[in-house]
Amino acid sequence: MNVVSISPSVAAQGKTLSLLELLRPDFLAAPERFYRILREVDPVHWDPYVHAWVVTGYREATTVLGHCSADRSPTPEHLEMLELSFFKPFAETMKRQMLFMDGPMHARLRGLCSAAFTAKRVDQLRALIEQVANELLDKVMASGRMDMIADFAAPLPAIVTAKLLGIPVEDHEQIGTWVNDIAEVHGNFQHDPDRVTEVLQSLENLKIYISERMNELRRLPNAGLICSLMTAEIDGTRLSDDEVVANTIVMIIGGHETTTNLIASGFLTLLRNGDAFEQLRCHPEIICTAVEELLRYESPVQHTARIAPDNMLLGGKTLTKGSKVVAVLAAANRDPGRFPNPDRLDLLRCDNHHLAFGWAGHFCFGAPLARVEGQIAFNTLLRRLQNPFLIVQEPRWRLNAGLRGLTRLLIGFDPRVSAQA
Repeated sequence: MNVVSISPSVAAQGKTLSLLELLRPDFLAAPERFYRILREVDPVHWDPYVHAWVVTGYREATTVLGHCSADRSPTPEHLEMLELSFFKPFAETMKRQMLFMDGPMHARLRGLCSAAFTAKRVDQLRALIEQVANELLDKVMASGRMDMIADFAAPLPAIVTAKLLGIPVEDHEQIGTWVNDIAEVHGNFQHDPDRVTEVLQSLENLKIYISERMNELRRLPNAGLICSLMTAEIDGTRLSDDEVVANTIVMIIGGHETTTNLIASGFLTLLRNGDAFEQLRCHPEIICTAVEELLRYESPVQHTARIAPDNMLLGGKTLTKGSKVVAVLAAANRDPGRFPNPDRLDLLRCDNHHLAFGWAGHFCFGAPLARVEGQIAFNTLLRRLQNPFLIVQEPRWRLNAGLRGLTRLLIGFDPRVSAQA
């Protein structure tokens, strides 16, 4: 499937607008430009290339997230029709994950996992997060340079997630490698055939790893979340091993992807907006509103899909029952009808009900932890890194339309002053 090029005149006529455009390097670097075109031309748009309605307005997106079904695991027959048979192992895992469920089972699974992310329990993790953040920076201080992702943004949430799950912290690098592979499938509309075998093997490796940890936990239980899922009862029955594995994968991917991308993309955004950088450095007390604005401004999760449960009218368009609907969270977060001056970074923005963590029943249950990790990460970075600057002015973005993140982010800083700080 080829990506269709958009000229301004064609865009103005509302023709050939497709989310596949996000795979173009220019739109990948700044997707908000494409979202603006799509939102202004056709905020509820039928995309024939991804076979879905694409929704980019804030009001329409919240309607989709609040009323449409999350039960969208593809059937084997559907995958065959789309010539995506390789996706079957992912589909088998998806149908057991709360992310792709509605109704009572979703609510019960979500309740089990949400208990680990209450404000009180997350607050108890602050000392651990601060310790890990400082230890990671200690390793790079003398060099005066770092890869923000490999040296800090990726290992920080990975280590914290391992602690929460009750698995060995030293395994986080291997798990991160598998997660990076698996993330190529989630959120993308096209897949590299040369990578299919490796990606499938990473999924299988992660499933085997979790199963082995479960066997260990049967012999020696701990207070981690995996053990909680293994022992919890729902309507008098326990989750199957496959269900525990599938939902642990959800938490691992969420714990790695969202926070890593928030920290790296957010720090890049601050470096590119010098006034905001200085504002936060001089006033760390505004960190809570600052993190919310960075989530809105550069959303780690760009879009999510739903299924229309019945025929419905949305934005003047009739969506038939069973239609796939893609709510573009990042586009809704820049909707001028909801956010005044949406393209302006305002670290003190009030009434900032962004959709970076979703909306309604499937709102990200890990959001409290991601927020605290982001708050601690940014304040630690701005306190300890003196005179930071971009070594590469135009960093490369991952080729992923749904999970927005950088491949590398090389940062330089003054090592002498930073070490003293």
